[in-house]
Amino acid sequence: MSTIIELTSLDAPELDVFARLTEAQLRNRLEPEKGVFIAESPKVIGTALDAGCVPVALLMERRHLTGQGAAIIDRCGEIPVYTGDPVLLAQLTGYRLSRGILCAMRRPPEQSPEAVCRGARRVAVLEGIVDSTNIGAIFRSAAALGMDAVLLDPTCCDPLNRRAVRVSMGTVFQIPRARLDDWPNLDRLRELGFRTAAMALCDDSVSLDDPRLREIERLAVVLGAEGDGLRPHTIAACDYTVRIPMQHGVDSLNVAAASAVAFWQLRTIS
Repeated sequence: MSTIIELTSLDAPELDVFARLTEAQLRNRLEPEKGVFIAESPKVIGTALDAGCVPVALLMERRHLTGQGAAIIDRCGEIPVYTGDPVLLAQLTGYRLSRGILCAMRRPPEQSPEAVCRGARRVAVLEGIVDSTNIGAIFRSAAALGMDAVLLDPTCCDPLNRRAVRVSMGTVFQIPRARLDDWPNLDRLRELGFRTAAMALCDDSVSLDDPRLREIERLAVVLGAEGDGLRPHTIAACDYTVRIPMQHGVDSLNVAAASAVAFWQLRTIS
């Protein structure tokens, strides 16, 4: 059974995980097995638990102990549950808690690209996307619109960043993901059986609704950073360069919006 701890001081070191550790410190790159992430709201925490993530501690407003947090507490077992008034908790975290509940959880083991791509027919590949909101939104679209996995280059924002997890509504726990540490080595994707489609505005690009794209058995949709897009050598190395048809003189979409359009159009039907 969980231990309920009423907060009387904000200085306790065990609260550092919720307020005083940077995202890099939470990841604990020197000792990945000790890394943690923060999940917000009952829905997101529940999805993380469903995916096998291990809870470490809960922080919630007092009113949720017997409200929407009760079921979460029951599922988390013998971990500390820190509680207090909303104003006090906001002083600790620096922001009003989303739905009044945070959960610190152990980071799951990293998977290899080969493992997450096994059996996949459609994958998203992200290059240089550093905005956590865009990462979260892309994962949500990938999970909803037919992608089997998401691969990230070394410069992308951590998908388990607090804001990315929240924006994704927990889908970061539902769709397989891996880092491509040797990116932009596209030969690795080809060895896994994928053709590659770079989403970019180029003179030789084909339209997203080109029927040839839907016929490709295994396709990797490659998306680039906000503003600059994909690097020229990445585009040149891909099998196709693909554009979304635009109207009214609009030249491009935000990468999260573009991903949703591309994932829907290029999804497998059968």
